[in-house]
Amino acid sequence: MTLTPERQRDLLRQMWLIRAFEEKAENLYAQGKIHGTMHLSIGMEASAVGAVAALQPDDYILSTHRGHGHCIAKGADLDRMMAEFMGKETGYCRGRGGSMHIADVAGGNLGANGVVAGGIPIAVGVGLSQKMQGTGRVCLCFFGDGAANSGPFHEALNMAAIWTLPVVFVCENNQYAMSYPASKAFAIPRISDRAAGYGMPGETVDGNDLNAVYAAVSRAVERARAGEGPSLVENVTYRWRGHSKSDANRYRSREEIEAWKEKDPIARFERWLAQAISLSEPDARAVEQAAYAAIEAAVAFADASPEPDLAAIEEGVYA
Repeated sequence: MTLTPERQRDLLRQMWLIRAFEEKAENLYAQGKIHGTMHLSIGMEASAVGAVAALQPDDYILSTHRGHGHCIAKGADLDRMMAEFMGKETGYCRGRGGSMHIADVAGGNLGANGVVAGGIPIAVGVGLSQKMQGTGRVCLCFFGDGAANSGPFHEALNMAAIWTLPVVFVCENNQYAMSYPASKAFAIPRISDRAAGYGMPGETVDGNDLNAVYAAVSRAVERARAGEGPSLVENVTYRWRGHSKSDANRYRSREEIEAWKEKDPIARFERWLAQAISLSEPDARAVEQAAYAAIEAAVAFADASPEPDLAAIEEGVYA
């Protein structure tokens, strides 16, 4: 499926929205306006946007604790996202979920998950339900390299394969499971090599190249929608920030981080658009500025929103 110039500009807008949202969230956290913790995906924007772009609007995604980009790429309302981050009643989970538990069921986002690999077996259930109902919908499941070494990963991929389910498993290999490097956690060169053990296709792509991500996930989605079963796509990328806000980043060097910043997926896509559709520098900067303005508007909405009512604190806890 070829992307139109308008769609390509929109994907650039989405990447800038993710970058602006997470930078602002980080700033608000430092000011004490966001509590708990958060896991930022700054530097990984092409993986989320390129993968979700391969879906139809009524397809489903399952996200991770590092899922802000997935939410935005799936079309989440920025006001409600920011309100959720700031613990306000107008948030997606009425201020009760925070960073790691945003869901937008109406938009096809079945939820982020604070449990490593927690969404992978859920994807099997979603895929089975869609197959039994004959909806033609696909479920795209995001997870990290650390989750690929968990038990649910193996069980879920095997079950999805033997039942020929319409699920696309997308591993965002950002090089570290918390502080443990993927190079020490796997005895194979590519995580996607594991797909062969379950009888499904596996493909590893440059996760900072939006076009490469889009092409690989599109092939997997088309296969799933045609009733040919699941696929495993590995997006090799890198998170510029630590694992979470409590990460002192002592396990990697500043030089390594700076080297990966030179591979900025947004700058890379802008350079490609300049050649492909003659996107001018002023137009690119206008997209960037509009994204930051949209995030400021979301903060204003969240600031003006009410706190949850303490009388309702037990709602959703007890049946």
